[in-house]
Amino acid sequence: MSVDDRQDDAAGAHRSSPTGPRVAPPRERSSPFAARPNAPPPQGNAPSPPRAFRFSLWSIIIFVLLLSSVAIQAYRDLSTPGAWDFWRETYIAASMTSAVIPDVDIDGSGRGRRALAISGKIGSASASWLRDRLSEARLKPGDAVLLSSQGGALNQAAIMGEAIRTRGLVTAVATSDASGKLRPAACASACVLVFAGGQTRYGIAGSRLGVHRFTTSAPVSDPLAEAQRIQGMVLGYMTKMGISSGIVEAMSQTSDIRWLSPKEALALNLITRPVDRP
Repeated sequence: MSVDDRQDDAAGAHRSSPTGPRVAPPRERSSPFAARPNAPPPQGNAPSPPRAFRFSLWSIIIFVLLLSSVAIQAYRDLSTPGAWDFWRETYIAASMTSAVIPDVDIDGSGRGRRALAISGKIGSASASWLRDRLSEARLKPGDAVLLSSQGGALNQAAIMGEAIRTRGLVTAVATSDASGKLRPAACASACVLVFAGGQTRYGIAGSRLGVHRFTTSAPVSDPLAEAQRIQGMVLGYMTKMGISSGIVEAMSQTSDIRWLSPKEALALNLITRPVDRP
């Protein structure tokens, strides 16, 4: 077979086969606009950024805006009088401490009861703090709250007293050791409002209750009107708790602490059940 015949046979293999005609695939034509490897990008319009990059950029912008709004609101909240104290007591450290006493005999009858002993200054968040401690202590009606405090925030003290009364708890001014033995203590100023919340208010021998005239340290346009408002609030609260209105008169006599004698506290119905021994 000649060279030309072999070339013809090879060319024919692309044109026919036992199963029918077979045509070689057409060669792809090159286009002048086709991209070439390593070719520089066309001049003029810059390439648009990837979609993922655009998405992350918008996420950052939204996050910054949200963070700014939260920071502005937090600044406004903390710039109000007393807001920082409330925030600190709620999230950092409470101004009061507590301890659960499983079995304490308050009146000497031999009947033990569960008690929550609280002490320290009544702060800007003490009412919510007390609610949490009462829930954790699982006190039932007739159980006791033992108090030892120099006073503090008046409005918080009234809310604390309401919480004690709602649960049907009794109060006493005292501290207690782990065995349940009582020790005399002092309860002055706003603490007296917490003590007033007790369904029964025990007067422990040697303990002291101190009252004084309440004032406000916040700037007010009319100090006299503010003093009257505070006096009216205290009077309404004490009356609601079953205490004589004379307690307000005793408070108004001095801006210093006036320690009530057991006889005075009993006459005002501030103490409802005296106890001769601690």
